[in-house]
Amino acid sequence: MNMNAQAYNQYKKTSVETVAPEKLLIMLFDGAIKDINNAKKAIEAKDINLAHQEIIKAEDILIELMSTLNMDYEISLNLFALYEYLLYQLTQANYKKDIALLNEVEEFLTEIRQTWAEVAKAVKTTPTLVGKANEAAPGTINVKG
Repeated sequence: MNMNAQAYNQYKKTSVETVAPEKLLIMLFDGAIKDINNAKKAIEAKDINLAHQEIIKAEDILIELMSTLNMDYEISLNLFALYEYLLYQLTQANYKKDIALLNEVEEFLTEIRQTWAEVAKAVKTTPTLVGKANEAAPGTINVKG
């Protein structure tokens, strides 16, 4: 590997390791969606090997999403079941080279990605309770001085 490739790989690794968790989550969804689109193009071009490789990359991302869920929350159980279904659909799409199945998975991932993007935006713009702890509520007296 030449020096430029090593530097680029180090840059990519550092940029992923230093990104905020919510941004990383959105990047994972973007990657899976991109891989699915690449797989669809490969199927249309009759490039079965490339389609297989792209679907496997999307499957790997889903497995990563599944493995990072905090199962202490009910929503995580629901997300796990959904990701498991999507993983199954990707497996079937890979086996059958079925664009319709890829479209279904892409639609779900796009919707979930959008939801997480809205959550990240809302969290980012919502004042924190820590910042509000020292402020008096309207109509009250601030006893902190």
